[in-house]
Amino acid sequence: QVQLVESGGGLVQAGGSLRLSCAASGRIFGGYAMAWFRQAPGKEREFVSAIWWNVGNAYYADSVKGRFTISRDSAKNTVFLLMNGLKPEDTAVYYCAADPSGSHYYTRPSVYDYWGQGTQVTVSS
Repeated sequence: QVQLVESGGGLVQAGGSLRLSCAASGRIFGGYAMAWFRQAPGKEREFVSAIWWNVGNAYYADSVKGRFTISRDSAKNTVFLLMNGLKPEDTAVYYCAADPSGSHYYTRPSVYDYWGQGTQVTVSS
């Protein structure tokens, strides 16, 4: 069993930066894929970024590529999402997720077994 707790959200002006953290309790094994999703009001949950725990390969949605960076600290069992150049359209609740199987379908919310409670990110124009 894995529990995920996000932190680091808040209110920021357009062009600003935030760093989200996702602390995992329970063992994260090498094959895990860890991801960030976001959901804006009235919209479906969408993929933001994913990282493979063992090799560190990272993937991004086109909308955030070049602005967001995902990373992990194995010693602290924590995944980070550094968000630079924030835009009003980045406003959403951001969720951390864990997939023990490391599925190739990493953009699909359905493959993730564990989810955090979410943290609000609001970008003002």
